[in-house]
Amino acid sequence: MPLQPGTKLGVYEITAQIGAGGMGEVYRAHDTTLDRDIAIKVLPEAFATDPERLARFEREAKVLASLNHPNIAAIYGLEKSGEAPALILELVEGPTLQDRIAQGPIPLVEALPIARQIAEALEAAHERGIIHRDLKPANVKVRDDGTVKVLDFGLAKALEPEQTEVEAASSPTMTMTAAATKMGVIMGTAAYMSPEQARGKQVDKRADIWAFGVVLFEMLTGQQAFGGTDISLTLAAGLKTDLDLASLPSDTPRGVRRVLGRCIQKDRVQRSRDIGDVKLDLDEALAAPVEETAAATAPAQAALWQRPVIAAAALLIALALGGLGVWSMMRQSEVPAPVTRWTIDDVPPVRIGTNRPDLAISADGRFVVYRGAAAGSFGRSAVRASTRSARRDIAESHERWL
Repeated sequence: MPLQPGTKLGVYEITAQIGAGGMGEVYRAHDTTLDRDIAIKVLPEAFATDPERLARFEREAKVLASLNHPNIAAIYGLEKSGEAPALILELVEGPTLQDRIAQGPIPLVEALPIARQIAEALEAAHERGIIHRDLKPANVKVRDDGTVKVLDFGLAKALEPEQTEVEAASSPTMTMTAAATKMGVIMGTAAYMSPEQARGKQVDKRADIWAFGVVLFEMLTGQQAFGGTDISLTLAAGLKTDLDLASLPSDTPRGVRRVLGRCIQKDRVQRSRDIGDVKLDLDEALAAPVEETAAATAPAQAALWQRPVIAAAALLIALALGGLGVWSMMRQSEVPAPVTRWTIDDVPPVRIGTNRPDLAISADGRFVVYRGAAAGSFGRSAVRASTRSARRDIAESHERWL
């Protein structure tokens, strides 16, 4: 039965129930000693006698207590509500990332800072040898000031190198009880489980890197990377279906696409090995999202201002080609006149001066006009027009030039 407002657990007074999840019910409460509001997660009585869930709950308390990071919700203590243990947690105001995604895709300038803070939280946990194993939008809160808090390391597990494959396969990755399924725990978790986790294999920090990539994809697209109408189809999608990068917004920078491609690799050998490396890739994408976006959209933008330039260039080319054509036609029409040669055999003869011959050719090339001294005369000149077939005197004068 849910705790009613006014119920006290030690110095904590319940004020309202704010949620319920696979790891228990969550309440808002007031710390009467320190005069502050906190969150209390209580394992439901129905599960209090379940050794598996009880052990998981106690492990959550130890894991959270060992983590101290601004992007991880802190744990303040451990109490009991009847037979059920209760975690005293930092109260994080604001919507969950799941609530935010429900409103639609998150713009890149907002999504990348959120993703980076999630990566910071995972990096801090991984450095302590702890993996989350249940990272999903419902386990991430975003405060009004933009601060991100990763919640519910309830499925987190300290890495144990000596653990065998059999032990890893038998470790609890999700609870298949009817009650858990009814609360949607398996469905919500399955969409973010790495292939090796879904197969029950040994899990390491790369499972968190997979989940991180899936969450980032969902932020940018507003839809799950691997979804299904039931648990089996959801798990099968994560195991077999390729990530649809084409559904990302067209202005998604190449750097972000690379991050997603490296995180969401079904073969964990090919997956990014460290969330710190992923964070560095995100930093690069954060440093130049505008430049990459501009580069991606440059062809379209260039087309706008290049249109008049292209039109002008086309006109110039057309004019040049037209001019070349006209010039070519003119060149072809300028057929040189045929060369005309003939011998002038004057009768009576006329002596043409050799020092300064007076000779002219008509424009049509039909006549040759020349002047010389008539034979047998002195100081008299003869002007004749001659063709190939005829010649005639034009005038005769004394010391007269045409």
